[in-house]
Parts: sequence; structure tokens; C-alpha cells
Amino acid sequence: MAEIHTVYPDGSGLVNLSNRSAPRNSHPAWSPDGSRIAFESGRDGNSEIYVMNADGTGVARLTDDPAVDFAPAWSPDGSRIAFSSNRDRNTNIYTMSADGTGLTRLTDHFADDGDPAWSPDGSRIAFYSDRDGGRDIHVMNADGSDQTRLTDSPDVYFAPAWSPDGTRIAFSSGRGGDSEVYVMNADGSSVTRLTNRLAADGDPVWSPDGTRIAFHSDRHGNRGIYVMNADGSSVTRVTDTFGSDSFAVWSPDGTRIAFV
Repeated sequence: MAEIHTVYPDGSGLVNLSNRSAPRNSHPAWSPDGSRIAFESGRDGNSEIYVMNADGTGVARLTDDPAVDFAPAWSPDGSRIAFSSNRDRNTNIYTMSADGTGLTRLTDHFADDGDPAWSPDGSRIAFYSDRDGGRDIHVMNADGSDQTRLTDSPDVYFAPAWSPDGTRIAFSSGRGGDSEVYVMNADGSSVTRLTNRLAADGDPVWSPDGTRIAFHSDRHGNRGIYVMNADGSSVTRVTDTFGSDSFAVWSPDGTRIAFV
């Protein structure tokens, strides 16, 4: 069963937060103040968005829809949560208040839009979309307006993540063959490849101070969590288990990494 854990960036202090035999607990997302973690789970028979305290207590269900709701992301002020859902047939991006009320649909397209990521100032949301054929990284205003494509390639792009200063976006792509981690300027220019291994590297996320990036990789067989400098140097393995670890995300104070 997929469970949500936290660990120190050096790999010590592993804690299981979800501790539940459920089909899926995934996509953890820290609240900006570090007190709560939003996540998706199938514990009630369908994939829904939940929230819990940072120690795993106080689990509350936020969405209740027969569709699949997944990939939650907190707004920087903690007032709203963006997420992906196929409740209107194809996958689109929605936002809701942090208590699950005030649902708003941001994208309305026959393609699939997913992996929402708020800019640090809360004004924009990056996401992937396959509306133009290939799966590319797009950006829009936080109200869904001015949707703009940043990448233009027949390859697959996904999992955008803003740098803390808002100037760059890290993402995963198969443009080099295997899935690798890349970074680009927030306007889509100056794409730089950070990983280069015969392995699947993906789902990058920046440390709060912008100096490091956590990501998952199966470069040593099973999938684990790794950390590297923001320029791709000094890669360190954080988790080393017989399981498959992914969806890493830093706590706001940088002291812990949540993952599945």
C-alpha cells in the first residue's frame, strides 16, 4: 500500500504519517505554515483530496465526488488548494478553499490539464496540458485567465515546480529519452538539463531556500528520493528501501521531506 512518510533531508528520522491500508495515499503537499499536509487517497473507495495535521492526525476529507480528484497544491497564502479532477470527463484544474468549499474550475478544455503548481506570489499557476498534441508546460493566472504554453515539443513534459524566487520552473521530461529533470526560466526560455542518467528521474521540487532540488529516481534499481544542488551537482540518495518512493515535497522550513 502507498503510504505518506516524512524524512530528514539526510535520510534519517523516517515516519509513516498515513498508517492506513488504503489503495492509494499520494501527492502530499505541505501547507505554507507547515502545520498541515494535503494529499490524495482512495481510503473511502474513490480518489479524493484530504488534509491532515503534519504529524498525521486530524484527517479530514475535502472533496466528495465520484470522479478522481488528485495532485493537490496549496496557494502561498494557505487560503486555497488547487487540484486535478476528471469530474467533467477529461482532466481539468480546479481550486477550492482550504476547507473544501468554494469550488472553482480554472481550465475547461477537451485535453487533459494537470499537476497544478502555484507561483510563489500566488498570481500564477503552472500546469501540464496535452491540448496542443504533445504534453507541454503551460502557465495561467490564478483565476484561470491568460493560459499560455511555455514549452513546445513533441515530447512529454510534466510536474512543473516553481523556484522560491519565482524566476525558474523545474519539470520532468522525456525529451532526452529517459525521464530527466530540467529547469527553465519562468517564461519558458533557457531550458537546462539537470540529470543525465539511464534511469527515470522525475517530479522535482525546490528546497525553500532554492539551493537544492529533491526528485525521485530509479537509478539504483528501486525508485528512491534523491537531493541535488539546484545546478544538478552533488546528488545524494535520501531513501533506500525495497519499496518505490516518489512525490517528494519539502516542508516550508526545509527540515523535512514528505514523500510516498
